[in-house]
Amino acid sequence: MLKFLAVLILSLASFAGCVLAASKADVESQFRRWLQSDLWPEAQKAGVSSASFKAAFANVKLNWDLPDLAPPGFPKPKERKQSQAEFSSPGSYFSEKRLQGLAATGRSLASAHAAILKRVEKAYGVPGPIVLAIWGKESGFGRAKIPHPIMDVLATKAFMSTRPELFRRELIAALHILESGDVREAEMRGSWAGAMGQPQFLPSSFLKYAVDFDGDGRRDIWNSVPDSLASIANYLSQKGWQGGRDWGFEVSIPTGVSCAQEGPDLARPIADWTGMGIGRISGKAFPPSERSASGMMLVPAGTHGPQFIVTPNFYVIKEYNNSDLYALYIGNLADRVASSGGAFRGTWGDVGKMLRSDVLGMQKALVAIGYDVGKADGLPGYKTRRSLGEWQAKNGLKPTCFPDPSLKTKLR
Repeated sequence: MLKFLAVLILSLASFAGCVLAASKADVESQFRRWLQSDLWPEAQKAGVSSASFKAAFANVKLNWDLPDLAPPGFPKPKERKQSQAEFSSPGSYFSEKRLQGLAATGRSLASAHAAILKRVEKAYGVPGPIVLAIWGKESGFGRAKIPHPIMDVLATKAFMSTRPELFRRELIAALHILESGDVREAEMRGSWAGAMGQPQFLPSSFLKYAVDFDGDGRRDIWNSVPDSLASIANYLSQKGWQGGRDWGFEVSIPTGVSCAQEGPDLARPIADWTGMGIGRISGKAFPPSERSASGMMLVPAGTHGPQFIVTPNFYVIKEYNNSDLYALYIGNLADRVASSGGAFRGTWGDVGKMLRSDVLGMQKALVAIGYDVGKADGLPGYKTRRSLGEWQAKNGLKPTCFPDPSLKTKLR
């Protein structure tokens, strides 16, 4: 009997394996049909030649190991827990060891590439330390391994990801890059999410912002340092970087000044903020050139973390990665590269660990009583923080401007 059961189990396992293999094989066949009947007409309409299309997909393979896939005929993927570092606990995101290492390398490279950075700043108005900070954060100054053939990633995601339309657009953009002759397909490598080269540009960003700065006739963000640095600077410049201005300043907000005044829509002259008693935590005065210019309060962890007055350039950095923590990381790293600065003086409290579903519940409760939380997505952006602070003050609570477990039962 036991022998019979063992044979039966092995047979069932073998059968299941065959079914799975057959299912994957069927998806692979669907993929090839999709390339010709669905994607090719769109690519042709976008101006891609038949020869370029055939060459681009001659060796492309589906990558079944990528995240967020929804293969046709397979069970729908379970919702994934938010794991993107930029939306996690701030304290762990600002690893002092990592920042110190990047800053030391950045200062060395600032010296090694001083001439290039000077030309880049003259051309685009973006300071070298900011460009170096993004280069360091995105690809370890071009030293990080960029593992995936980008056409495999984009084709897989366009065909069977949870966001196919986004990757379909990027796949068409990638075809235009290959037709331009800027890069050979074998060198066109990127991340699992489709971001390419040393600046980690999506293909559509490459077409808009990549530049040939070394004069060899190609925009090469995979191998050329001048092209990579200038492309980053051009991106920021095109997004509205204001030359001659800082990104922001860590400050101390006195008791009695509400934390519910943050956001780019509540900008006011920095002199007005100082008139409220807000000063730089370093004790230094704001630069004279900044006093009459606009600034915005930023409290990414409410009263549980460092506090800032930021300039419009902070929000330009966010165009690169739409996260307050990311932009603060770039600003802090740039300051370290420029002047051997250090960590923020304020400490990050025990925040950023609540379930997104709990934060979403608070957002929905605030919306139900008339508050604007921005996008109700379980992520505490500035509108959520601001509305929470206003609600706390109105209900006799000390405003903290950040969701925490103690508020779950109070805010329903």
